[in-house]
Amino acid sequence: MKPTLTRLSPSASVDEVCEVLERDGGLIIENLVDEATLKGLWEDLGPALDDWDYGDNDFAGHRTKRLSSLFARTRHAATIALLPQFLGAARRLIQRPVPVWMGGQRVELAPNVQISATQVIQIWPDEGAQWLHRDDMSHLRTYPSPISRVQLMLAMSDFTTENGATLVVPGSHTLGDEEPPAKDQAVPAEMTAGSCLIWLGGTYHGGGPNRSDGPRTGLTISMIAGNMRQEENQFLAVPVEKVRAYPEEVQRLLGYDTCPPFLGWYESADPHLVLQDKPAAAGDVTGGER
Repeated sequence: MKPTLTRLSPSASVDEVCEVLERDGGLIIENLVDEATLKGLWEDLGPALDDWDYGDNDFAGHRTKRLSSLFARTRHAATIALLPQFLGAARRLIQRPVPVWMGGQRVELAPNVQISATQVIQIWPDEGAQWLHRDDMSHLRTYPSPISRVQLMLAMSDFTTENGATLVVPGSHTLGDEEPPAKDQAVPAEMTAGSCLIWLGGTYHGGGPNRSDGPRTGLTISMIAGNMRQEENQFLAVPVEKVRAYPEEVQRLLGYDTCPPFLGWYESADPHLVLQDKPAAAGDVTGGER
């Protein structure tokens, strides 16, 4: 029997989301984003998307538009990144401690999370299906593997089988490296505008073919472990003056933070100090080579 994607309500807890993600690798939360946020996203991103070009290769799509640098383009990106079920699940699943020895003592340290890639993806009529892939391929992860990436796709317009709803292979996050995904097990993430697909970096998925007479539009943000390189270079994508306008939590998610124990420091200090125009002080970050 063909698998299905579990659907949760917008009141679903982080515990519920994590349980389904660990079991199935993906799920849909219906009506998670309010109409005012959707309207704001369209107002901020729609004009640029209208002027954007299609992709130029089979993976990106020849009838697909991909608009990035979202935190530079709309403040509403922060609303999506901070959705409790999304950010909460990312933190719960990624921030798992590992043992290390420091100062002759065994301690457990966990990575934090950071924003990796942001895009609006608009699939137009006559686009074919995208290759099924794992987003973890960006970091050349081998499987089985600990969870290091959690991703969200917000339906900015309705997602249907006909217009290119994202295809997901439930359970494929458990496959080994030499086990290809079964195409006949891929199911379309059909959902109404405002609903969200959330999936793990190890889950096989891909954009569906658009056989309708209009485009489908989705907005995606990924979270990864803080000790991994961001897929989209947020330091280039978002000018520092725009970063300063965000709350501190978002600033740190964009990369102005250190990952335990001290990865990502600037002048041996917390890089967030750069946004505060404060000089780095000795001892602001534990550690360092000598």
